[in-house]
Amino acid sequence: MRCTDFDQRWRELSEEAMTGVKEWRLQHPRASLTEIEVAIDERLSKVRARMVQDAALASDQTDWSEAPAAERPRCPTCERPLRSAGSQTRQVQTQGGHEVALSRKYGVCPECGAGFFPPR
Repeated sequence: MRCTDFDQRWRELSEEAMTGVKEWRLQHPRASLTEIEVAIDERLSKVRARMVQDAALASDQTDWSEAPAAERPRCPTCERPLRSAGSQTRQVQTQGGHEVALSRKYGVCPECGAGFFPPR
């Protein structure tokens, strides 16, 4: 995983979130603790979503198409090594409610024809 590739982007997003919290607080000087918590969570969840997306895509195992059959993901039903069917992007939602795009290799079982994104 190449974490240093993310350092600048994550730093910028974090600073943006902190600035947003400060500005929000100035605009809401009488906010309750619950309102403050919600405002902070909203801003931090954006940073978290980007970190989740970047970390998931940084895995060296996201491209298994050239791996030997013994090292490829297997069909959960047939236990056969999957055949790569190209890359596809799927949208998933984080716990904070933000969508992230994950581009992954899509696999098809040569035995039963089931297709899915391996969990790697």
